[in-house]
Parts: sequence; C-alpha cells; structure tokens
Amino acid sequence: MSLRVNTGTSPAALATRAVADSGKVEVSKDSRFSNDFQRWLHENGYGHYKFAQGDVPAFGGRTQPGEKLDKEPVIFIHGNSDSAAGWEKSIEHFNAQGYKPSELYAMTWGDANPMKAALQHHSQQNLEEVRAFIQAVKEYTGAEKVDVIGHSMGVTLARKAIQGGDAYDPYARQSFDLGKPLTDNVDTFVGIAGANHGLRAALYTGNLTPTTNRISGLHPASALLEDLNAVNHDEGQNVYSIWSHSDQIIGPGRAAGTSPIPGQDGQKVYNTYGHMGSRDLSVDVQLAMVSRHVIP
Repeated sequence: MSLRVNTGTSPAALATRAVADSGKVEVSKDSRFSNDFQRWLHENGYGHYKFAQGDVPAFGGRTQPGEKLDKEPVIFIHGNSDSAAGWEKSIEHFNAQGYKPSELYAMTWGDANPMKAALQHHSQQNLEEVRAFIQAVKEYTGAEKVDVIGHSMGVTLARKAIQGGDAYDPYARQSFDLGKPLTDNVDTFVGIAGANHGLRAALYTGNLTPTTNRISGLHPASALLEDLNAVNHDEGQNVYSIWSHSDQIIGPGRAAGTSPIPGQDGQKVYNTYGHMGSRDLSVDVQLAMVSRHVIP
C-alpha cells in the first residue's frame, strides 16, 4: 500500500495505515506534516513560521502521539525555488531502508516558483525558517542529535543556520543574530551540489539580482560566504559533500572549486550527473553517510 499525504485526508490517519500495512511512503506536492507534528508546532512556539502554516509541501512527524523513534531523525533542506517535494527520491529510499515518517523531515522555504528564483538569497527570513525547523525537529523528536542533508542553496542556508551568529540582510536593511551554533546538535551534515564558494556566473550579475548579490548571495566574494567558510567543520560531527563535474547550475567543470565544504570528512564525486541528478541519483550514498558515516 502507498501513502500519499494530501490536504483532503488526514495525514496522521494515512501515515498510520501505511506503516501498519508495511507499505511504502510516497512524497508529493500534496504532502504535509503529520497531524501530531503540526499540532505540536503550534503548541510549542513554532506556529508563526511559514513552514508550520500547512499550505506548502512538507513531510514528517509521528503517526500517533508518543510513537517511539528508532533512528536518528534526518532533516532535508531543498534548494532555490524547490520545495519539500523535491526530496521524493531520498525520503522514499530512506523509508524503504527502514526509516519511518517520524524519522524523516522536510520543510519548504522561500518561493517555489522558478520564475522568482533570482529573488532568493540568504535572507533573514529564509535563515530563521531553516534554523527554526532544525531546532523544532530536534525538540519534537527528543533526539540527542539530528542529521541534516541540504541541496544546492539549501546547503549554504543550512550551514549558516547551524553556524548561527551575526548576519546582514541587505534588502531588509538590517543586521540580525541567529544565536549560538547548533553544531553539537548535528551528527552528520551532507551538502549536495552546494555553491559553498559561490557561483562563477554570479561574477557577471552580482548585485543585479538578490541570489548573486555580494552580501547575502552566492557571489564568490559574498560577505556571507566568506564568513561561512572562515570556520571549518562547524556543520556537525561528520561533514560530507556530494557533487558532480557535470553540474549545469554550478557550471561544468567548476564544482570542484565550490561544492566541497571546508574541513569536510569526505566527498562523493560523480562525472556525469546534473544538478538534480546529484541529489536524486545519490540516495544510497546519502543513506550511507548519515547511517554509517561511510562513502560507498
């Protein structure tokens, strides 16, 4: 039996039925948090965040109150103009290998409209949303540590959310403080197809678009990226990257100069995968990294 969560049917009821039948989980744009997690968010101070509103793709949560977790929770942070539904392949693979919906979490940040991709950057709102989600999952599950997997811009958003500290939003025209590092709360961090040292294409657009601006964007000389890379290995106890030489977004042949994470413990490199393929075709590697701390 399959589980496809949608707004017309109780997520908790569907999830409970699917797990009981030992069927597989399916992720789509209709997926939402379980009733238990949604209720918990609103009862524990997270209800004002956009990811908790229940009107965007999301995944995760206990099928019933008090459900026991057997594995470390995994949090998935998508890239620019994507959504939680973009993690379909990863979540379904993890589920097939024994992870329950209560151990797999994905939220949606920013606008999922590709036509507005150039407007996204490491804004105060985006960073606070991602950081709050990581904190909420850890608190909700009661886990000692969580695992975090990011893709594309979700890599640098998640890295800064975990690193914490000061930042500046040039469009809101204000400085803000994310708080102390969450490093000790993260067991394994995996960055897939990230632009950790910026995008070469951003050299030509710079401050013309928010995504490539020189303060909070993906410009190679971005103040945020320089701050982010000033400290090594602060994303978690184990840090890995996954990337491809053929990534058409990063730029063919350019990923080696931007996708590795400073101080990382290892990496998986592909020759032919594209930007999305690096995520969708590496699910077995993602699982090995978070569950066994190895690179197959």
